[in-house]
Amino acid sequence: MNDAISIDNRGDFAQWAIEVAKLIVSEQGFELARAARDGSEDDVRAAGNALGQAITNALLEVYDGLLDGAPEE
Repeated sequence: MNDAISIDNRGDFAQWAIEVAKLIVSEQGFELARAARDGSEDDVRAAGNALGQAITNALLEVYDGLLDGAPEE
């Protein structure tokens, strides 16, 4: 998610969201499933928190991108 992309319309944003969601689920979702299968309650909690943090980071990344070049108040 470190490559800069240009989001010029709703379709571009939708494509970005789909790709980021796939990436997050493939990385963090697997860890959550494994923790649920093999781990303790603390492992599940930690994996769930990591999944939530990955989603938050993606949302903040796009928000920050929207602010780039915007006039400061």
